[in-house]
Amino acid sequence: MQDKAVQNRPDLVAYWSVPLLDGTHSVEFEHGITTGKRVLRINGKEVLRKEWMFKLVGDIKFTLGKQEAKCELRVDPIPYFCFCYSLYIDGKPLEKFVEKQNRNVQAWNIVEQGIRYRIVLEKQLLEIRINGEKIEPEINFAGSGTQMKFIISGLEAILSSTIDNNNKGIAYNLFINNTVIENDNNTE
Repeated sequence: MQDKAVQNRPDLVAYWSVPLLDGTHSVEFEHGITTGKRVLRINGKEVLRKEWMFKLVGDIKFTLGKQEAKCELRVDPIPYFCFCYSLYIDGKPLEKFVEKQNRNVQAWNIVEQGIRYRIVLEKQLLEIRINGEKIEPEINFAGSGTQMKFIISGLEAILSSTIDNNNKGIAYNLFINNTVIENDNNTE
C-alpha cells in the first residue's frame, strides 16, 4: 500500500536517500510535464516550487544537511518524450558519492530517551560527529589500537579502533555502556 502523501502527488518522479554526516536526508522531485510544475522537497519539506515552466529539462542546484553539501538535480531528455532524473552530490553522481563516503566514514545510529543520535567517525581525521556536530573525545592510544571516550545523552561511549585479524584494515567498534552498537548499513 502506498503512503497517502505519495498518492496525493501524482507528479512525483524521483526519490533519493542521501547519507551525510548529520543523518540520512530524503530528496523528492515532482515534475509535471504537462503543467510545467517542478517541486523539490527535502526531508518532506517543500523548498522549491515553480509553476508553468516551459523548459522541461535543466538543473536545480541546492545544498543539503549541516555540511551544506552542494547538490544538483539534473533533468535530461531521453527519446520518446521521456526524462532521466539524476542527483549529484559535491560534483559526483549519488552512487559514487556514497561509495567514497563509505570508504571515509563509519556511522552508527542509536535512540536514547526517545532522541535519535547519529554518531559518525571520519576515519582519516579520527573526528567524531554527533548529529553533524564535531565533538572532542578523550583519546587514548594503546598497542592494540585507539580508544576515544565521550558522553552521549549521559551515557559513556567508547569508539575503539583495532587492527582487523583478517587483514581487512582497521575495525571500528562503538560501545555504549559496554554494549556494542551495530554500525549503520548505509556505510557498509
